[in-house]
Amino acid sequence: MVRKVKIGIIQSKISDNTQSNIILAIKSIKKAAYKKAKIICVPELFLSTYFCQTESHSNFKLAEKIPGRITKIFSDLAKELGVILILSLFEKKTSGFYHNTSIVINEVGKILTKYRKMHIPDDPGYYEKFYFTPGDLGFKSVKTKFGRIGPLICWDQWFPEAARLTALKGAQIIFYPTAIGWHPKEKKKFGKSQLDSWITMQKSHAIANGTYVVSINRVGTERKGKKKIEFWGNSMIIDPSGQIIGKLSNNKQQILIREIDYKKIDNAREHWPFLRDRRIDFYKGILKNPEDE
Repeated sequence: MVRKVKIGIIQSKISDNTQSNIILAIKSIKKAAYKKAKIICVPELFLSTYFCQTESHSNFKLAEKIPGRITKIFSDLAKELGVILILSLFEKKTSGFYHNTSIVINEVGKILTKYRKMHIPDDPGYYEKFYFTPGDLGFKSVKTKFGRIGPLICWDQWFPEAARLTALKGAQIIFYPTAIGWHPKEKKKFGKSQLDSWITMQKSHAIANGTYVVSINRVGTERKGKKKIEFWGNSMIIDPSGQIIGKLSNNKQQILIREIDYKKIDNAREHWPFLRDRRIDFYKGILKNPEDE
């Protein structure tokens, strides 16, 4: 297996035009590949603006079958460029069942695995429970030519259990395609602390599990009626010691390329043996909800 590999992440400003978003993603992926990136990821639900700001049945028409037309386009692209692609899609499983789904496509254009987002938010401006059924495939780690990849999605990144179970399945890199940002009315008072909390969570997953963590966000202000979110970018790559080895801006479309060294995983886990020292014989309580006060 390779010891070093270049990762490419695409931070995009998404439009209401699906075809334009496809073209933007293809151009950006090609740019990353030409810079020798071998594992490339785009933001969550990159084919459309973040429709979950509102609840509207008309948005279900945005969903795609997997495999389907979109996966064929990007499978062909992965094969052409010889790269691994991680894509987040609005999946139509069957009539009335929809998921927020990540797929991993290998360098010969084969879909290696499919992960359906497990944790589904229902907060102001993030009405995902209206659209997405919680994932039913469990947590994933898939072996590729360039390393073992663990695909998670956005809201999953606030749950240490998701990162831990993905790492225990062998993932060397955990990817979080993401759509997160500020409500304009909250930004002045809470903006810095919200962003700091988000960054801290990603770093903590890397440290606690001795893995690389990669978070890929969108940028720009998106409006749905009277509602809007300013997506805060800050897409980043974090090494197993929790160091940010590359981070993008909060407001620009950009591509980040960084080489990672898998030896750092061994080094981190040997010096900080958190996985070794777990007391799994006493963790049954984690399967229960909090007790009454």
